[in-house]
Amino acid sequence: MRVMTTQPAVPASLDALLSDLVGAALERRPPTREQALALLAGDDADVLDVVAAAGRVRRAFFGRRVKLNYLVNMKSGLCPEDCFYCSQRLGSEAEILKYSWIKTDEASELAAKAVGAGAKRVCLVASGRGPSDRDVERVADTVAAIKGGTPDVEVCVCLGLLKDGQAARLAEAGADAYNHNLNTAQEKYADICTTHTFADRVDTLREASAAGLSPCSGAIFGMGESDEDVVSVAFALRELDPDSVPVNFLIPFEGTPLGSRWDLTPARCLRILALFRFVFPDVEVRLAGGREIHLRSMQPLALHLANAIFLGDYLTSEGAAGADDLAMIADAGFSVEGRSEATLPTARGEQVALRRRGAGTGTPANT
Repeated sequence: MRVMTTQPAVPASLDALLSDLVGAALERRPPTREQALALLAGDDADVLDVVAAAGRVRRAFFGRRVKLNYLVNMKSGLCPEDCFYCSQRLGSEAEILKYSWIKTDEASELAAKAVGAGAKRVCLVASGRGPSDRDVERVADTVAAIKGGTPDVEVCVCLGLLKDGQAARLAEAGADAYNHNLNTAQEKYADICTTHTFADRVDTLREASAAGLSPCSGAIFGMGESDEDVVSVAFALRELDPDSVPVNFLIPFEGTPLGSRWDLTPARCLRILALFRFVFPDVEVRLAGGREIHLRSMQPLALHLANAIFLGDYLTSEGAAGADDLAMIADAGFSVEGRSEATLPTARGEQVALRRRGAGTGTPANT
């Protein structure tokens, strides 16, 4: 017997679909699954209409500001995990830099240069399944050194799977956020990694959130995922309520299992970014790894969808020159977001309601 759905039907025309998507997003409502799939399945000839519609949502919540993020790769290569997309994976033959932990002074100097170039967030990253307690202390010292020089810079940490108490220690040291990407849909996860699970990643992100760290989590596209997979990971991320969502496009490193995958087109990348803007209307959507090689000359259009980018190099690959990115931002009519500016709209704070009922009051609990 066929199961009937209660979700509304997708509008017949693209104009109607985009109108519905924009209206819902401006009210902070996500699209239905059917709407999301229809958006991804559209014709490339209409991609500018999609960008224009999602751009309305981006401007409503973030104006024409672009937040700059900067990666510091504190430990590179020799990872025991087998993530198929990663040049640092177990068995990788990619000729990347391999080194153990850099010193605190070197990491803080790199961060200071990035902040001087306009970066609002510094991301401290280390390869590996997860940190030892000694590793966490090393990173805590680096966080303190960065904060000591620029107290108002955001520091995000990405160290893999966390054990009990480690997220709390990072928060105590002054870290603002923790990054752990879901990367792909739960149904596809075993196709890209066998040494840990999708659930492991969800657990770590929840652990970080519970410790008071701002959750940062996104995905990688171009790994052979279907439209259903793209929508599934977007909706799974929304359930975790991240404050920032990096959208990566696969960098096919020679010497990795996905080294020959070149499936993406600029139009496909733009459509995925538009979907993420509709799913996360008032959340930082970050244009991350692979943007230069897959979007190419279409990168300025992506700024109408994403409100943040990585400045400079990535973990094991080089990015565009910082000066070129800054020129692109200015030429496209955008401005770099200052450290004193709120990334999230003020209205988001109105959703935090102090408890005035239940235990400790004379007002009945909300049950």
